Amino acid sequence: MSKGKFNAAVLKQIGRVADRTGTEVYAVGGYVRDRLLDRPVREIDFVVIGDGPAFARKVAHDLSISPLTVYRKFGTAMLRTADYTLEFVTARKESYRSDSRKPDVERADLLTDLSRRDFTINALAVSINGKDYGALFDPYNGRHDLEQKLIRTPLQPEKTFHDDPLRTMRAIRFACQLGFSLEPRTREGLAAERERLEIVSQERITDELCKILLCSRPSIGLQLMHECGVMGIVLPEIAALEGVDQIGRYRHKDVLDHTLKVVDNVAAVCPRLNLRMAALYHDVAKPATREFKPESGWTFHGHDELGARMMKSIGARLRLSGELIDYCREIIRLHLRPIALAEEGVTDSAIRRLLFAAGDLIDDLITLCRADITSMNPKRVARHLANFDRVVQRMKEVEEKDRLRQFQPPVRGHEIMQVLGLEPGPLVGVIKKAIEEAILNGDIPNEHDAAFEYMMRVKDDLIGKNSV
Repeated sequence: MSKGKFNAAVLKQIGRVADRTGTEVYAVGGYVRDRLLDRPVREIDFVVIGDGPAFARKVAHDLSISPLTVYRKFGTAMLRTADYTLEFVTARKESYRSDSRKPDVERADLLTDLSRRDFTINALAVSINGKDYGALFDPYNGRHDLEQKLIRTPLQPEKTFHDDPLRTMRAIRFACQLGFSLEPRTREGLAAERERLEIVSQERITDELCKILLCSRPSIGLQLMHECGVMGIVLPEIAALEGVDQIGRYRHKDVLDHTLKVVDNVAAVCPRLNLRMAALYHDVAKPATREFKPESGWTFHGHDELGARMMKSIGARLRLSGELIDYCREIIRLHLRPIALAEEGVTDSAIRRLLFAAGDLIDDLITLCRADITSMNPKRVARHLANFDRVVQRMKEVEEKDRLRQFQPPVRGHEIMQVLGLEPGPLVGVIKKAIEEAILNGDIPNEHDAAFEYMMRVKDDLIGKNSV
């Protein structure tokens, strides 16, 4: 092993503090793993054989780093430099109660500390003391598992996952992030203990889910969740997408398989979590709207609107932010609109209505619609993409002319009330809606003077029809 992988200046500085104070200190876990994999690192965890926070105070003093954050209850302390977040942990032994993933902790030696870690690839330590600087301690063959691209637990898998059930999600997330496989016994233990996830806070589970969605190929993690029975617990509505029904010659594709492909397609072109989450749920209502019609086959009418409604309760259960829930709901509600335009023909009025409805979401909406093409027929894919290209071109032309991307009524409510002598009420909304429809139909341009003139032309008729 090349010691050059562990030559960060901060390690040598902290090592000198360790030598001066007679303290045994090791860099551990993710830092060692990622340096061996030549992955970028921004966090370094240290195990201190002794008092972790007390040693951290000496490091903070000697290196003139502040502030120091101490978590005395957990025996940890944290410092930040310009390049790294540094966490110092007292070497410890953990014991768990069956109804909690929060351990009882007591001090221990390095081997015991490494044994409590989730996976062998995270049970690696490197000495930073001068006498054996850079020496790798690998009691559970974690480096071998790195080379073999395996996720394996240091101890019996059932115990590892029973003690801390969040490790079921972490195992899947690491496999997805690193492109590794679950070692067979580890996979069995994970599946056997999956029900223990119910004692883990939703926020921690969702955090791991989001990390999976942010991987380069989220389908790896999502498929593992499904195969190990975790998806049915964490994402029951997505697990329900599995299955293919066939009646006569009519067969619909497996919606789960399709969904995972769409998420990967989005991930290939968009780094943002919000669109990846929307892609995961864009067809969530298909099982509830599935219907067979002898003349045309399988249909899923209304799955866009129902899916948007379902997303409200799903997002609340997952503890997603209100902003993310609203975003997903709108994308789901609108995701069929560009497809319909591409298939049925493009009129200026239809383009205006889509731009008006989508607003700033239009680019993400088109990205999802392109990703939604998962046919294995290259000619069909090429035809659909060409149709979308025509829709996008027409959108650019209409947008340049009508400026509907961030539509605001050219005649506002207060002006309508002032000019027409109206009190606040439904009639003001009726007049604003009429102006909006005239613009979307192309009867008038999206300009104040034209809209004002139109209002004056139709006001008597609208007021007459809507007066009590």
